[in-house]
Amino acid sequence: MSENSKSQHASTQSHAASAIARDQQDAIAHLRDHYELPEDTIYLDGNSLGALPKAAKKRALEVVETQWGKDLITSWNKHAWIDLPMNVGDRIAPLIGAKQDVKNDPASAQVICCDSISVNLFKLLCAALSLNSDDGKRTKILSQCDNFPTDLYTVEGLQALIGSGKCELVLCEEEEIEQKIEELGDSLITVMLTHVNFRSGYIHNLPKITELAHQHGALVIWDLAHSAGVLPVNVDEHKVDFAVGCGYKYLNGGPGAPAFVYAAKRHHAKLQQPLSGWMGHAKPFDFAVEYQADSGIKQFLSGTPSVISMSVLDAALSVFDDVSIQQVRDKSMALTSFFQQAVEDADDLKGLKFASPALPEQRGSQLAYTHDKAYALCQALISKGIVADFRAPDIIRFGFSPTYLSFQDIFQSIETLKQVMRDKTYELPEFNRKQAVT
Repeated sequence: MSENSKSQHASTQSHAASAIARDQQDAIAHLRDHYELPEDTIYLDGNSLGALPKAAKKRALEVVETQWGKDLITSWNKHAWIDLPMNVGDRIAPLIGAKQDVKNDPASAQVICCDSISVNLFKLLCAALSLNSDDGKRTKILSQCDNFPTDLYTVEGLQALIGSGKCELVLCEEEEIEQKIEELGDSLITVMLTHVNFRSGYIHNLPKITELAHQHGALVIWDLAHSAGVLPVNVDEHKVDFAVGCGYKYLNGGPGAPAFVYAAKRHHAKLQQPLSGWMGHAKPFDFAVEYQADSGIKQFLSGTPSVISMSVLDAALSVFDDVSIQQVRDKSMALTSFFQQAVEDADDLKGLKFASPALPEQRGSQLAYTHDKAYALCQALISKGIVADFRAPDIIRFGFSPTYLSFQDIFQSIETLKQVMRDKTYELPEFNRKQAVT
């Protein structure tokens, strides 16, 4: 065995021993038992779709077979379907640092579950316009070029609807955001950013950007899709105005799970959102002809809640009942650091170029690597039971869900990745055919 081979073998043995030791010391390892995980699969894509909690599966069956199947329409009262948006919002609130207590003080609510991120973002953009453009001077909405596309599309749609004279999307690079806020000054309606970049995992300095925007009279809207359930956000503490997030990533609510809206209570009295449906009415079951918005967070409701999917999300959130978000964050940083170091130590993985922030505190619960065959590499890994994902044009992305991943999972993933790279399995034709969903 050559000296290099001996060194690589020693490195592998060291990582294997470290993984076992870390799992033994893991304070939240017991959360893995809350999930129904497929055998022979290591799931590194929870940043796209979370795994299935056992409680969510049980709730889905209960809602379909008993609540809908037997109790039918009486379930709106009997099983409190009507309260789901507020109750689910109440469970999400502590995960993002929003103070509320729906049970004892409904008026305290600042988070509600409804619709999708895209729909909710449209509501919030319009609300920001209604709050912050009365003088006609503020017409700009600032975002970054590499924001998640749907967020940009939503602003583009609003701009097309009401005209660029009232709403104009301004884009800049990640490192230019603070400078651009200063430049736009009192022409800025709102800054709209995704807290954790969907490609690189870079975390924006939410407190600093929020404060800077406020200094110039602008509002802020944060997309927490890759933050909620995996790292502290503390929206109240940092005086965030608005936020959106989805329920199907780290919250594990299932495919197409409803999203949530956060709106700081200080804005409720003057809010105006355009999708005025009956569930957002102050008294929806009076069936009045004229619309009168609810005075609180419920004004963000529009149509009838999606009861089955919202019930499933409600049950899924029970995973977080006995754990702090800081514990989840601590494990997240440990997992990404372990993976990062193991890749750096492996000669077989020198073809991967690291594309995330180097320090764990500067990134979310994901790592990105570039490779000219990233899509095929991702498909080859999936065929061997390691599920990652691809992001155009050349990124393979690994997501780390701390509530169900172990350090030994990460070690095994690296060993499989080394084998695929060494054997160039990704060059096989079947792994180079693009599927509809990449």
